[in-house]
Amino acid sequence: MNDGEGAALKLLIVDDHAIVREGLQRVLESAAPGWQVAEAAGGFQALDLLRRQAFDLAIIDLSMPDMSGLELLRRVRADHPKTKVLVLSMHAEEQYAVRAFKAGANGYVTKDSAAAELVAAVRKVAGGGAYVSSVLAESLVQHLNGALETPAHAHLSDRELEVLRRLVAGERPTDIARALHLSVKTVSTHKSRIQAKLRLPTTAALIRYGVEQGLGGDAAAPMPGP
Repeated sequence: MNDGEGAALKLLIVDDHAIVREGLQRVLESAAPGWQVAEAAGGFQALDLLRRQAFDLAIIDLSMPDMSGLELLRRVRADHPKTKVLVLSMHAEEQYAVRAFKAGANGYVTKDSAAAELVAAVRKVAGGGAYVSSVLAESLVQHLNGALETPAHAHLSDRELEVLRRLVAGERPTDIARALHLSVKTVSTHKSRIQAKLRLPTTAALIRYGVEQGLGGDAAAPMPGP
């Protein structure tokens, strides 16, 4: 097994923002001369690359237009079990980290982390360990031991949370259906279930709740600094 230190790691970055991929590639390639970094702009492209070559570690964004990061994570776990997965997300809420780890992630880092933390996470995960971003560690522990109040959307399924996130980001049901390969009727059913679970009577109330909880989609995140 590669230890992540001097090993010639093969890394795959999966993010739909070109500026993010390019910045991450610069950070990682400058961290270790032997690291080889490939890029994928979405889940389907990532799966195609994984079928054609082996990677030690995939760095996956949670919010992508063609396939959710959680769905991609599950498919990587099922079809490429030797590939470690590090989630790199704009979401600093512990609920997302919990879902990612339950889906099989080996590590979770937020996009506002410094370059040094990202490199440390890659080394740790590639070496067989687990890693959680320092800004999340305390709240994650508090969530798991019940010290923090569980938000209402914690009871949504992963698919429902993805639909909610896209609604809050301003996507229309037709756009969501196309992106998630669902029928518009199925998206509407998910929306109705979400409103029922959150006890929100209108779409406006649903959007307002999502905005207040920071559940909207991510814009191109700033690159990790030194």
